[in-house]
Amino acid sequence: MHIILTLDDGNGMMFNHRRQSRDRVLLARLVALVGPSRLLMSPYTAGLFSGGLPAGAEAEEDFLQKAGEEDFCFVEDADLSPLSEQIGTVYVFRWNRIYPADRRLDLDLSGRHMAVEDEFPGSSHEKITLERYDR
Repeated sequence: MHIILTLDDGNGMMFNHRRQSRDRVLLARLVALVGPSRLLMSPYTAGLFSGGLPAGAEAEEDFLQKAGEEDFCFVEDADLSPLSEQIGTVYVFRWNRIYPADRRLDLDLSGRHMAVEDEFPGSSHEKITLERYDR
């Protein structure tokens, strides 16, 4: 499976059971990144897509357990370290700032190769960075 994350510069994911931020340009980039592949997420994350889920997207509580090798999983609030061996590519959309966080990424990216780093302006952030980590 391929993982997509939104993180602050301290690898923060959530604060007080809520996402740290949201950005419509980021979501459009995410959908383009996934293309025609299957995109899985939690029902909470599905709430980001106010106009409805994109084609090929599914929202279920156990989405990580249902993900196949080529599926993309948009993860906002799940533990990933137990699935480390099943995770292929990791895509990180980085907010380029530090927000308050009480949930942080538990997956160690240091053993992966950062293959891509691309900056773009968002709708709510002057700069968002997309990082791609390969095994």
